[in-house]
Amino acid sequence: MTIAAAVTAATLGAAAAPDRGDAGEPAAVPALTVDLGASEGPLLYGANGALYGLSDDGVPSDAILAPLKLSTITQKPEGGAQHPNGDALTVSDSFFRNGGGDIYVMMQDIYAEWPYEDLGLDDYLPKVDSIIEEIAAHPRADRFVVVPFNEPDQIWYRLDVADTAQYERNRDRFLADWSTVHDRIRAISPTLRIAGPNEACYDRRFLPDFYRYAYDHDVLPDVTTWHELSPDSLRDFQGNHDHYRALEREIGFGPLPVNIDEYANRRDLSVPGQLVQWVGMFERNKVFADQAYWDMAGNLDGNVVRDNIPNGGWWFFRWYAALTGDTVRVTPPSPDTIDTLQGLASLDTAKRQAQALLGGADGPADVVFQQIDPALFGDRVSVTVAETRWSGYEGAHPAPRVIGRATAPVGADGTVTVPLTGLERMSAYRVVLTPAGTGAPDQPAERWRGTYEAEDARITGGEIRTHGTVADANGYATSGTRDVGSLNREDSQVEFTVEVPADGTYDLTVFHGNQSDAPATQLLTVDGGEPAPVTYPATLNWTYRGTVTVPLTLSAGRHTLTLAKGDGEVTLDKIELTEAAEPFTAYEATLADTTGAPGYDYASAAGTGTGALVLDGAADGAVFDVYAPRDGYYRLTPRHTGGGTVTLEAHGERFTAPAGQEQRVLLAAGNNRITATAAGHVALTALEVAGAGERTGLATYQAADARLAGTTELAAGPHASEGTYLRWLGDGADNTAAFTVRAEQAGPHLLIVHYANDERADNGHAYNSDVISRTLEIQVDGATTSATFRNSYGWQNFWGKAVPIELSAGTHTLTLSNPTAHAPDIDRLELAPVRG
Repeated sequence: MTIAAAVTAATLGAAAAPDRGDAGEPAAVPALTVDLGASEGPLLYGANGALYGLSDDGVPSDAILAPLKLSTITQKPEGGAQHPNGDALTVSDSFFRNGGGDIYVMMQDIYAEWPYEDLGLDDYLPKVDSIIEEIAAHPRADRFVVVPFNEPDQIWYRLDVADTAQYERNRDRFLADWSTVHDRIRAISPTLRIAGPNEACYDRRFLPDFYRYAYDHDVLPDVTTWHELSPDSLRDFQGNHDHYRALEREIGFGPLPVNIDEYANRRDLSVPGQLVQWVGMFERNKVFADQAYWDMAGNLDGNVVRDNIPNGGWWFFRWYAALTGDTVRVTPPSPDTIDTLQGLASLDTAKRQAQALLGGADGPADVVFQQIDPALFGDRVSVTVAETRWSGYEGAHPAPRVIGRATAPVGADGTVTVPLTGLERMSAYRVVLTPAGTGAPDQPAERWRGTYEAEDARITGGEIRTHGTVADANGYATSGTRDVGSLNREDSQVEFTVEVPADGTYDLTVFHGNQSDAPATQLLTVDGGEPAPVTYPATLNWTYRGTVTVPLTLSAGRHTLTLAKGDGEVTLDKIELTEAAEPFTAYEATLADTTGAPGYDYASAAGTGTGALVLDGAADGAVFDVYAPRDGYYRLTPRHTGGGTVTLEAHGERFTAPAGQEQRVLLAAGNNRITATAAGHVALTALEVAGAGERTGLATYQAADARLAGTTELAAGPHASEGTYLRWLGDGADNTAAFTVRAEQAGPHLLIVHYANDERADNGHAYNSDVISRTLEIQVDGATTSATFRNSYGWQNFWGKAVPIELSAGTHTLTLSNPTAHAPDIDRLELAPVRG
């Protein structure tokens, strides 16, 4: 279809045209009902947590963490041997400065083996002492929660045995050890919160025994935890939660907070349409939940590309964090059913906004808003629909595209029906209601898109494989659940037949996997023409999906696109063709994060259709999350009215931004937090961002330009930009690289470091990849900036990371070093002022 979902003024308020079944009878359109009159209480934002979501300070970046307002993360004890990074105290500064809530500490991750080596309680207790003493001494100890045991039903205690007598012996051993460890923690820190019992699944045999014992012996946990790690959890969690709350009432304790501190399967992570099913049920029940750690630390469990680039999953969690007010009752077509249309919704009476997030199914659906209060919304509403799509684990996703804007009357019964068509199962959708003022909202530009699955193409020398089904839940998410691999023969190729509607330029996006530890290529031919290489960066493995986009000029009609083996090996999932257009996004001010106490004015539905944010003085502001497809200069235009002036701040640079006037601003690839404040009275409707990242003004310094000292050397590399890169930098104060750089103007700059790092630990884990970050110290004008560089999956797989630095005008010596450990390998540097 041209767009994934459609909402128009003509169809709003009326039922969508139904699909017809095989017999020609109308097929019922499923309806997801949002009852704005049935509050479920204030938003908890509990389900956005991540197990090992952070690996180091700066991985992920602050710009990625701050918008998500993470309620909880679960990490290992400081110095724990289970993984090489993700230490709770190390990541705490990054977590807390970006608005994070509580850090759960998986205490048994002090051990190296998985399952943990069972050396007895005498070995464990000294470790308990050390962990608790260190956390208790932390200035923010009140924000830590310790988890003494992890999955005791399977590890050390075997509480899951079928034999009743053996179960009782194992149970009694665990209960005695729980008491001992609980009391040991309390003796060191009477106030530190304790979580448990933390089984691998909800256990209706053991939990009554545990809680009766814990209640009788005064060793209750402060937080109840267990794991939901099966597709069946989408069906069973509600019953499990209800059973637990009934158990609390029966025994007479609580209610305790609940944290499902591991949830979801690989097939769910990074997939907006899957994540909405999990988040909806956890938020509805007001429990905390952390996504499971199936692969590597530091990427929020598959929702961040590199360390600063959103994928589709990140944008879903951004939407979740942007909900305000109370959640309201959502009734899906099939409650508690695996892989079906589900959702969550909110109502903010102060802002006069209602939002619904939904997804998980293909085809048409109606979103029915009920009990719309005329005192809040009037008799007409403005409706905005946007989509966040699955872009793979390592596929960048731009700001979600608005796919429909309209105004509609509220029915006499207080309802508005929003008909959506062409929903995609892996996507999530946001529907926003605000009061409708005068005028009509701008209609979003439609861009044709065609999707073609690799498994449906003509395949030579490859194999079709299935991943990520309910039966293969820990297989990786895959479009259509199938891909084409083993494309490693000389004649291997995949031939797609495509059809485009008009002459023009199209963006060809290839969803791929590349486990070859370096960039790989395929040869692209169009209609049998001259082959051109397509280069695929390395990904974590063959099925850890990334994307590459290249432009094609095509005439209207049918074409044959062939991807044949080049250098290395690549797995293909699907291709998409999209009409090319200059990137443009209007970020709605009334949906942005705010500072101070701004007002909301819905007198006009023109423009974005969502009204204006009223700023009165410098304390009021809007914080926009602005996506940049690459490092470069973009055109930022604020849309506002009123007698005041607007000041924008980006990467430390503050500047006046007159209404309607473009500002040329350097943005980092990925997410950029841009703040708008006002002097005087301003009605801000949007921040418009255009451009693909202009490069004029970026100065480049190649590896060969550096002056080297100590062990640092210039080495040949086939994938470095000019064939050479720096290695053996750091691991000693004398091992440095110095560049002479020039700043044409004073002020904030971005230094873009192009690097490679594939250091890993081998802890023998069956599924965790223990990737290691490296640190670089950047010294200029006597000031030192430290930056952390995530693993890039290969020593010849160069990524870019933007580091803000302050420079005076003139020539400077910029020195790279790391006195205590190896730095990443360096390909080149780019430098430019934020205002160009």
